[in-house]
Parts: sequence; C-alpha cells; structure tokens
Amino acid sequence: MTTLGTPLSASATRVMLLGAGELGKEVIIALQRLGVEVIAVDRYANAPGHQVAHRAHVINMADGAALRELIAREKPDMVVPEIEAIATPTLMELEREGVVRVIPTARAAWLTMNREGIRRLAAEELGLATSPYRFASSLEELQAAIDGSDGGEPIGYPCIVKPVMSSSGKGQSKLDGPQDVKKAWDYAASGGRVDAGRVIVEGFVRFDYEITQLTVRALGADGQIQTHFCDPIGHVQVSGDYVESWQPHPMGSVALAASREMAHKITESLGGTGIFGVELFVAGDQVWFSEVSPRPHDTGLVTLSSQHQSEFELHARAILGLPVDVSLRSPAASAVIYGGLEAKGIQFDGVEDALRVPGSDLRLFGKPESFQRRRMGVALARAEDIEQARTNAKLAASRVKPKAAV
Repeated sequence: MTTLGTPLSASATRVMLLGAGELGKEVIIALQRLGVEVIAVDRYANAPGHQVAHRAHVINMADGAALRELIAREKPDMVVPEIEAIATPTLMELEREGVVRVIPTARAAWLTMNREGIRRLAAEELGLATSPYRFASSLEELQAAIDGSDGGEPIGYPCIVKPVMSSSGKGQSKLDGPQDVKKAWDYAASGGRVDAGRVIVEGFVRFDYEITQLTVRALGADGQIQTHFCDPIGHVQVSGDYVESWQPHPMGSVALAASREMAHKITESLGGTGIFGVELFVAGDQVWFSEVSPRPHDTGLVTLSSQHQSEFELHARAILGLPVDVSLRSPAASAVIYGGLEAKGIQFDGVEDALRVPGSDLRLFGKPESFQRRRMGVALARAEDIEQARTNAKLAASRVKPKAAV
C-alpha cells in the first residue's frame, strides 16, 4: 500500500530527477499533483524542470563524485534519470548500497545509456529481430565494418551511423556511399555524449513505418508488476529527431501483437516500474527492435492530448506504486516548434492564432536559450481522426513565431 507524504515536511516523499528538460518538466508537474517533493537536476541553469521543481541544482551528472554528494545531501527516496548522460556506475553502487531506489533500476539506466548495451541485450541475449549492426571505435573500424574487410558480414550501403550515446538524433548520419564515411565519423564524434569515440553502424531496414510502443510496468492490486500497452504512436523523424507524432497509429493485428511481445520482453528484462518508450520498425507483419528508453519518450508528448493519463502521469503513478490507465481519450497529434534563431530569452508571437485551431493546445517549454533547430515547444491537436489531428497540429505549430526579445 502506497503512503505519500507532504512536500517540504518530514513526511515528504522525495523524488530527484536527473535531467530537467521538457519531458522532465511534465513528470515533475505530474508528481507534484500527487504531493511529491521534487528536486530537479540539470547541466545548465533554469532548465524547464528547474522552473517548476521545489529545488533545483546544476551539476555535471556524468561526474560520479558530484552525483553521489548531491544524492547524499538531498536524500531522495527515488532517483529518476531523464537523460542518458549520467554516471550510471555510481547509481548502480548507490542502489547496491541501499542508499536510493533508481527508476526503473540502475541496471536499466546503465544498459540504455548507450546503444551498445541495449542492442547487445536485445539481439544477443533476448533474440529480438534488429537491423544488422556492428560497433566501431575508429574511422578504420567503421570502414571495415561497412566493407566487411574485418572478416564479418559487410553492413554495406546505405547504412546509419550513430554515436553509442546521444539523444534527439545528435551525431546521426545516413551513409549512401564511401564518400560519406569520414564525415559521418566526425559528426558522430561531435554529437555524442560522454564517450565520443565509439559508434554503432546499422544496416538500412526498409520499413513501412516506425512506431513508439509506450509500455508501462506498474503494480497491480495483487502487488505484482503488470505490463500495460498504450496505443501505438506513429512519428516522423528528420535526421533522427522527431518532428511530429500521432496516436493511434493504425496497425495490423499480427504486427501489433509482435510489437507488444517485443516490448514486453525488453521491458521485463530491464525490470522495475515506470514507462518505457520502445521504438520499432514495421514492414507488413514483420517487426524489428530499434531502441528503448526507460523513461517518457519525446514522441509521447502527443499523449498530453490523446490519453486519459499522459505518459508523464503514467510514469509518476507507476513509480509511486499507484494504479494506471492507458486508455485513449481521442485521436491526436503533435508537431514540434523549433527556435529558428540563436538568442536568449526569446518571445513567441502567434500563440493566440495557434490556439484558435480546433482542438489545439500548446506547450512552450521555457528553455532559456534558443538555437536554430532546438525544440522550444510543441503544438497538440485532437480530432476525429489522426489525419485531421496531424493537419491541425502542424497548422498550430506553424502559427507560433519565436523571435528575439525586444
């Protein structure tokens, strides 16, 4: 039975978020609605989650000593990683020592912080279908993996190169021929987090579409962990970065069952409670595993309009041991609002016009600094079907005009 305390008191239930971006901000709000005291941590000041948390800290979260010191000082009941670039070995030590509970588990955070750990788990231990892949620690190893000159099966062209640890498509390239290899290696090195010297190269999978299968592990009435599946989320990515998503994405029964079987296997192996964003490629009835995030997923921002409980509310409830409801409220879509300029403290025109679009809503993240391709907000729209929802979400997003502050 879950007992929740009162924030800023001796009885408080304390949760520390490591990473306080737009997704973390929504998790914080969901936790605070349930009376949880939240500490937000990020690498820069005034991150979106900092603005709504009870307390905020700025540290290098990849620094194990700094992370250990902060956890010892704040004494949270739970630590919730919201990004990959964290000193996960330290979290594993703290969990083993019984200092803190890591969501979903410290092992899950460690395995999923880089693509090597999770790909080897999925393909080599669990036997899930994936694209052909190899890892490389130098330009020469990358070229050899593509050509097969290292004695392995050649990956060939086209192929995809990604840093073993990055997010939102940073450092990711599609290679169409030998002329692209050096540029892809250099880009991966610049876009990777923490370890800029290792990449994964994946053979190109010719899929019909890709989905995010949000999967929730939560305690049932009998005290046992049960697995719940949200309706599949379709999305469009550009250079590995999501630009729009919609729910529900139509799928055949065979592909849907295969997707959920894969999602169940990988999340059960990772363990713990909370929400997982399982990314999958689908062609007809065939499904390939791509990646998994043991936390809310950016494509799942659509659930703020589409579900009775958003992915953020589901995550908050699941980690607190509370019941969850994954049911759909309405077809809906999301469309990203980019900064479009380099400036600090920007302003937004067109908000009123955007909200005149039927069924629309907005989330302006409050990031203190804008970049050309930085995600500064998202437009949401509900409609009778996903086609109309996508049209309305993109229209609402197009009406929001970021500008330099006067």
